[in-house]
Amino acid sequence: MLKQTRLFAVAAIAALLAACNGGGTAPPAPPPAKAPAAEDRELTTVSTFVAQNDATGEFVRIYPTRDTIDALRATLAGQRQLQATSPLTYHGGPIATTPKIYVVFWGSAWSTSTGDPSGVATRLKAFYGVIGGSGWLNSVTQYTQSDGQHVGNQTGSFAGSYIDTTSTPPRHPTQSQMAAEAAKAAAHYGNYTASAAYIVAMPHGIKPSGFGTQYCAYHSSTSTSGGTIAWTNLPYMPDAGASCGAGSVNSPGTLDGVTIVGGHEQGETETDPFPNSGWLDSSGAENGDKCAWISLENNPNAGGYPTQPLWSNANSGCVQTYP
Repeated sequence: MLKQTRLFAVAAIAALLAACNGGGTAPPAPPPAKAPAAEDRELTTVSTFVAQNDATGEFVRIYPTRDTIDALRATLAGQRQLQATSPLTYHGGPIATTPKIYVVFWGSAWSTSTGDPSGVATRLKAFYGVIGGSGWLNSVTQYTQSDGQHVGNQTGSFAGSYIDTTSTPPRHPTQSQMAAEAAKAAAHYGNYTASAAYIVAMPHGIKPSGFGTQYCAYHSSTSTSGGTIAWTNLPYMPDAGASCGAGSVNSPGTLDGVTIVGGHEQGETETDPFPNSGWLDSSGAENGDKCAWISLENNPNAGGYPTQPLWSNANSGCVQTYP
């Protein structure tokens, strides 16, 4: 069970420089390159949709960039992996029986045009406000937990958002720092059930390790004083451009990735709140992974916003609406 268990040289050769100077006095060798700070280290990909933080050893469920998935699909091995029709199976953990979505917009920058130049906060709240009870998200209801309860899909699942002005996110927040912010949001709302999804939204210019190069977002879980909670690292999607969905459906489509990525993570969080104890296929893919970056559309079943499909066992395929 992949829980959050601890996430995430160049040397000069003076002799060669001397030779290049025709045997003259070699210039002083530059100091050894400084090792990158822990927060700047990239994640190491463990499998297509799982990564480990090099600094902390923590594991997370990543949504790879579109470039990464397109390159993988260009290979025969990638086609076999991503187009497999193996069903999702249950791994014994909880699911979100009564989903609730909470967003913490981290830092006072969200209140300014500098921190949110593209209007991400408005789009994100509008999207979360319509997906509860939607036909697009309804495919999650076919999945159950050990007591027979199904994943829920009720209207009004978007339970609240606020701007946390009490702290400012560092330029490169670590996984533990983001998890701590999610824990603050949980304390703010008081919901410590497996049905609660805490989204930590970063303003423009904040780049967690690997964002835009390896992944667009990821979800995980963390232990708090009130219990284990599900949370999502959701950076500022327009900062990554086309790699994280901009222009995927519309032109210029600056905000396309906000709902494509946000929806992907929510669908997975509801069916696998505490990775990997919920619903996954034999290769370890969740319901969003199996349909990553395919058949994107302005979905009338999700308020007309751009979405990717989610995997449906009942259909043995990816669906934009269910049933």
